Amino acid sequence: MRRTHVSRFGLSAILALVVGLLLSVAPARADTPLLSVSSDKATATPGSSVTLTLTLTNPHDTPVQFVYQSIQPTYGTSQNTALKYAFSACGGNVGGCDTGATSGIVHHTVPVAAGASTTVTLTYDIAADSGCGSGARIDFYTYVYYEYQSGLASDSGIFGVPGNEVTCS
Repeated sequence: MRRTHVSRFGLSAILALVVGLLLSVAPARADTPLLSVSSDKATATPGSSVTLTLTLTNPHDTPVQFVYQSIQPTYGTSQNTALKYAFSACGGNVGGCDTGATSGIVHHTVPVAAGASTTVTLTYDIAADSGCGSGARIDFYTYVYYEYQSGLASDSGIFGVPGNEVTCS
């Protein structure tokens, strides 16, 4: 082989490698977290309400077809029998909602387009006779399950939810 053929082959191979790497790079939205969660207050008092905001962002290139999300108390919260609260309402992009005594289930409105977000809110009321003071915290975790690629693919995860301290004053 003459030197010009080797040079052309090497240049073609490098060019093919660069194109392959560029095509395999994930889209910029891949760095966006799947779920962001916030609470409208860090501390609450007995007799008050707290609203949690849960925003799910679709990190895939196809729409999300189904979303199931549950909110559960952490072990520490469930072990503190002096704490009294109950989920009372949900809102936002809700396709269905079930609020139980100390937990909630939300079905987000679908589809969620590629790279788009959907937000739901869950409100819980702290009973007027709830325990409060040192060590009285209401904390949660959320389990999210969703399907995409026309239901052929799914993903799930558990995420911490910021709770609040229940103060007496």
